[in-house]
Amino acid sequence: MDARKPLDATAIGLMLMLCLIWSMQQIALKATAADFSPVLQIALRSGIGALLVALLMLWRREWLTVAQGMWKPGCLAGSFFALEFLLVGEAVRHTSAGHVVVFVYTAPVFAALGLHWKLPNERLAPLQWIGVGLAFAGIAVAFLRGADAQAKLSGVLWGDFLALLAGVVWGATTVLIRASRLSALPATQTLLYQLLMGFALLMPVAAVIGHTTFHATPLVWLSLGFQSLVVSFASFLIWFALLRHYLASRLGVLSFLTPLLAVALGAWLLAEPIEPGFMTGAALALSGIVLVSGYGWIEAAMKR
Repeated sequence: MDARKPLDATAIGLMLMLCLIWSMQQIALKATAADFSPVLQIALRSGIGALLVALLMLWRREWLTVAQGMWKPGCLAGSFFALEFLLVGEAVRHTSAGHVVVFVYTAPVFAALGLHWKLPNERLAPLQWIGVGLAFAGIAVAFLRGADAQAKLSGVLWGDFLALLAGVVWGATTVLIRASRLSALPATQTLLYQLLMGFALLMPVAAVIGHTTFHATPLVWLSLGFQSLVVSFASFLIWFALLRHYLASRLGVLSFLTPLLAVALGAWLLAEPIEPGFMTGAALALSGIVLVSGYGWIEAAMKR
């Protein structure tokens, strides 16, 4: 029997806070991109976050599991994590923060397709397949809205494509964790593998591609502190704690407030345009994702 409980006021309040935090991370990257290369910033935040998680594990007397080849899927998940955020770091240089978040949050569709193929108990129901179709239709509409010459010249479509690829990689990471022995590890260990590999891989990549700009302005330090302490450390630990106590499908549906907040905050804080065509595509895609991820919730509601 599933001991996890439905959402209460505490869970809803924490999820709203997490959605606000996650919507702000791409905005912070975009706002500081001229003074702090996004890939370098992500690498440094991963290193600081890994150090904080390691200290927490040390305080708890918890050791990183490497025996019996556990390090192999751990390092692979970390490599996927690094690739995902390399794509995000590049995407924010070409397109708006709102676009990046919307396309990255298509990840649950790709995860659902991968899990349908890998795990027999994760087969998609007919309503979820309708959601998959809606999501892909929305992605197509969101791309087509930017198919004009100006968007092509400004690189917006390229940035959107990189963000979508980041969503695919995030989905692949979810499949890897769920379908491997990593699913039995405590959340802190899985997170540590990802943060360590993110730091170890992204630092040399940033140096090789020449994305090493760092001008120590107050906004840059504020962004690095926010990304390291709040995003990479605190928000993920709160998320994993919520997953241990509440139904994942219902938490997942609430998490899709993140793209909506990102678009609104990007327009307010960065003066990013809100294109009707893109918003139509985003609405279709998010509706489809809710059908895929929130199927359990929807099924329970229909039964009631």
